[in-house]
Amino acid sequence: MTASPWKKPADRQKEREVKRDAVLRAAAQAFNENGFHKTSLDDVAERLNVTKPTIYYYVKNKDQILFECVRIGLEMLEDASAQIEGTSANGLTKLIALWRVYVQIVTEDFGRCLILVGEDPLPPGTRKELRALKGRIDKRFRSVIAEGIEDGSIRPCDPKMAAFAAAGALSWIARWYDPRGPLNPEQLADQMIDLLVHGVGGVGQAKRKTNSKAGMKLAAANAPASPKPPRKSASRAS
Repeated sequence: MTASPWKKPADRQKEREVKRDAVLRAAAQAFNENGFHKTSLDDVAERLNVTKPTIYYYVKNKDQILFECVRIGLEMLEDASAQIEGTSANGLTKLIALWRVYVQIVTEDFGRCLILVGEDPLPPGTRKELRALKGRIDKRFRSVIAEGIEDGSIRPCDPKMAAFAAAGALSWIARWYDPRGPLNPEQLADQMIDLLVHGVGGVGQAKRKTNSKAGMKLAAANAPASPKPPRKSASRAS
């Protein structure tokens, strides 16, 4: 039997997913560097050494690209946070693990796009879907903080205020972090988490190291996986 020069459907689908991910990642990098409105599909195509019509084989338009980039960043965070929340660790250990994953994500292409560009340029319908996902993540962070207050690992505070304060500090990393600088994401997370947990006041070093190591182990065990194809429930920007 003559061997077919065409690939099997499963292999073609896998190859298409790899190329589509490359399109989204190149676009995320362009959006992060130049802004959404100043980036064209021609710019994205040039980064990939392909023609503009090739881009349309994988996405409908620039809005859909941004939708997918933000969705990926959010779902990476949601999936990791769901796994961490479901562990038996105390509230503070879970929170430290969540923060560590957060830092990892906002220093990567899709996480940076989530922060630097976000869903604001998109049509109202798709903005609503992404903001609902953001809301679920925020509630999970507040729930972990409340759990820590209940079990005594976190001092009494307003979970909403604590979640907002930490998210603001960690999200801003995407705006100033330079991978060419002296700190890698893990080292950056160490310092940011130390400040969030202990502030700038004096505290016993032994307790600080214990909390940090426990959170590090939990974060490593629940690190975000590679970007996944869109969930069936996700809509498409048009």
